[in-house]
Amino acid sequence: MSLSLDKAKIRFLLLEGVHDNALKVLDNAGYTNIEYLSHALDFDELIEKIKDAHFIGIRSRTQLTREVLEHAEKLIAIGCFCIGTNQVDLDAAREFGIPVFNAPYSNTRSVAELVLAEAIMLYRGIPEKNAIVHKGGWGKSAKNSHEVRGKVMGIVGYGSIGSQLSVLAESLGMKVIYHDVITKLPLGNAEQVGSLEELLGKADVVSLHVPDVPSTRWMMKKEQFDQMKDGSYFINAARGTCVEIDDLAAALESGKILGAAVDVFPKEPKSADQEFESPLRKFDNVILTPHIGGSTQEAQANIGLEVAEKFVKYSDTGDTVTAVNFPEVSIPVREGTHRLLHIHQNVPGVLSQVNASFADAGINILAQSLMTEDNVGYLVMDVDDDDSAAALDKLKAIDETIRVRVLY
Repeated sequence: MSLSLDKAKIRFLLLEGVHDNALKVLDNAGYTNIEYLSHALDFDELIEKIKDAHFIGIRSRTQLTREVLEHAEKLIAIGCFCIGTNQVDLDAAREFGIPVFNAPYSNTRSVAELVLAEAIMLYRGIPEKNAIVHKGGWGKSAKNSHEVRGKVMGIVGYGSIGSQLSVLAESLGMKVIYHDVITKLPLGNAEQVGSLEELLGKADVVSLHVPDVPSTRWMMKKEQFDQMKDGSYFINAARGTCVEIDDLAAALESGKILGAAVDVFPKEPKSADQEFESPLRKFDNVILTPHIGGSTQEAQANIGLEVAEKFVKYSDTGDTVTAVNFPEVSIPVREGTHRLLHIHQNVPGVLSQVNASFADAGINILAQSLMTEDNVGYLVMDVDDDDSAAALDKLKAIDETIRVRVLY
């Protein structure tokens, strides 16, 4: 169990060159004990540095496994300065009382713009023509070169990125259809179709925008590529685990698919020094990019602000709204009170224990909010100034306590 500290003693470890905006947000909020590194750490270095960190900020390369988190003796929260959180063992973090925050919307425009640009380039045959000219050739031809106007864009996953792509594609005169496991209100003139198979059979270009969950693992394989229209195009800027790369390569080899653009892969290099290996490298009609869908200055600036602000809110007020693995609790700040955070095992009777022990000690609860998620409960309470020390002792005495902190 840990208590809150003076802000100067709360240590932030920011890895992988997160945007400077994160530093500005933390500094403006009074947090100055920050270690900022432009790179990821190897396992041994990570284990050593995370021992003393209260907050850690990462991007996609750092893997926070259960083994790593077991060494994070003081860790209060994790920030993923990106959309995805699959680099973190979310269940283990929750069990240890550590909420995980990310930036699910900050780079949606960047990804949508890249996908639309790739669709245009594929329809004009730019990848192949570019390769020919680089080799000294001059492949001037209109064969398989088309405008995107009037073509059908099929979007798989109509979330924040898919819906924004929908608007951009329609503004160019494309007809948009989409498939989502949830019924979604369309933007513009887009139409939701009833199944993935129906979308694949109608779309001229298919773009994936789904999360990494069991139902999306390897969702595009031989069967699905066979269902696509002859001479169509395929784009994946979602998750590498959604596509069987060998099956995509086979569809390209046979000419079933005329071209593709892939930004994410099942296995990606850990650093720029490692060679990227993929059967797609041999195709001149495939655009390959190194997981840069959200890698624009604008997106990284927004992500730096968003995640750092969530760090500050959690550290200052206990607010966990938008945490991806943790009960979401938010109550207004009250003057003249002390706020306590109680993270505990989610078993029956904990709240009753808290309230009974407080009542026996004459502790007045001014505000209280409890939420649970899976095996963890999160209780935020405001008590009278004079009662905070006694309240802390009572919370620490509860057997199911995972972590207790006094914020102010």
